[in-house]
Amino acid sequence: MNRLRLLILLFICSVQICPVIMRAQEQPGLRPEDVIIHFDKKKGSVYQMIGRVSELSGYYFVYDSQIVDNDRVVKIIPGDYTLKELIRKITGKINIEISFQDKYILLFLPSDKVRQDKELVNTAPVDSFFTIAGTILDRITGEPVIYATINVAGTSLTTVSNKNGKFMMRLPDSLRRDTIRFSHIGYVNRQIEASLLDGRNIDFFLDQKIIPLQEIVVRVVDPITTIREMIRRRDQNNQIDPVYMTTFFREGIEDRRGMNLTEAVLKIYKTGIFSSINTEQVKVLKMRHLISPGNNDSLVTRLKSSINSCQMLDLIKNLPDFMDIFNQDYYAFSHTDITVLDNRRVYVFSFEPREGITDPLFLGKLYVDAENYALLKATFEINPEYVEKSANVLIIRQSRNIKTVPLSAKYDVSYLLLNGRYYLNHVRADLDLRIKKKRKLFSSNTHVWFEMVNCQIDTVNVKRFPNFEKISTKDFLSEVAYVYDENFWGNFNAILPEETLKELIRKYNLGKN
Repeated sequence: MNRLRLLILLFICSVQICPVIMRAQEQPGLRPEDVIIHFDKKKGSVYQMIGRVSELSGYYFVYDSQIVDNDRVVKIIPGDYTLKELIRKITGKINIEISFQDKYILLFLPSDKVRQDKELVNTAPVDSFFTIAGTILDRITGEPVIYATINVAGTSLTTVSNKNGKFMMRLPDSLRRDTIRFSHIGYVNRQIEASLLDGRNIDFFLDQKIIPLQEIVVRVVDPITTIREMIRRRDQNNQIDPVYMTTFFREGIEDRRGMNLTEAVLKIYKTGIFSSINTEQVKVLKMRHLISPGNNDSLVTRLKSSINSCQMLDLIKNLPDFMDIFNQDYYAFSHTDITVLDNRRVYVFSFEPREGITDPLFLGKLYVDAENYALLKATFEINPEYVEKSANVLIIRQSRNIKTVPLSAKYDVSYLLLNGRYYLNHVRADLDLRIKKKRKLFSSNTHVWFEMVNCQIDTVNVKRFPNFEKISTKDFLSEVAYVYDENFWGNFNAILPEETLKELIRKYNLGKN
């Protein structure tokens, strides 16, 4: 009897302290903007307040960050409001227009709607393009989602967000009505029609996917067995025939003297996973080279070709030692997490050199699809304790008057699923070095990075390039001859530079070379 009374009391308490939320879609007979919401949050940033409206209404917000200040603090008297009233109070813009599209609320100024309506009425030329851009953020923390994949559903057109979560894509006008997919390991996918993003700088929010604790406990699997199965299934999961990959590539060197930056659009004849790396070819479609004043000579200490490194970092094709089943005596693996990608379960395996090994081996994480055993992503670095020993592996052409010591070497590699096969999608490497000249008291630090994203895959009429078109992947891209085009990227897609890179470009007043 006492037990029953306790349960009743708990139920009564829960009813009293948990307000019943009737979402916008559950109030029939009303236009969505006139639905009544009981708002209970008194104070917070615009970002936090809009997040609460999203929870209460069941809608996701899409808006131009240039017209809505996410950081502005707002005070609201708790009470009942229509969605329209609440949104205008939070944004502080009484003239803001609100449009409902499926699960999304689009916010824009009246002038934007006039422009959009005109564009939808007018028939654009077949070869015209439009731009979608924005920032991908974690809905709970507000932090940028780094290296999220942005893809036109049903096509190979792809890009990734940068370290600030920012992205931009140039798309043919024929794709206006296509769906844009936003995805990242550990998050729920989002989809939205491309035309709704046209011409705006959107803040787009992703929700973390929570995996029940019992799944993590029950589904612990053996890492070595899984990795062996991943390697065995490469011919089922990964690219086996040659394809063309159109990629955007960036490499840079920054030290106290200034900065040296090279960017390019490359077309790669990418051979299958069982072909030699030497059979792959690269040609430059577009390129620019930016050098800060006073830094016209690149580093005396030169890194190995980063284009070739991007190809070598195709881990499925060029198995690293930590994925070599015959090298497992050198690495210790553990199953550390379960997450998701595209609503599929993903195993997370951590690895590190076994105790007592002092060679500069790797440590990091592998993300493997739990159903088909495909490698989705790898993040790893040279063991920080012994990274100094890796100088001969990372660096060539070192001057006798200079001593270069690696401080860190970190890598990020991911794969993209297209028509049942996984293709190399994104490669990023960040290397920090300490450089000291002979007879000099002090040393200086240098940051070197390179990055490549696969923007498009073509599988039709794939042939090797003529010799006069291709470049040597072992050359330094900054030494490859090219002609500067002032219209520059045109309709090619590019990785947006991070804010720190933008600051450096402004700081050094980088010009064209």
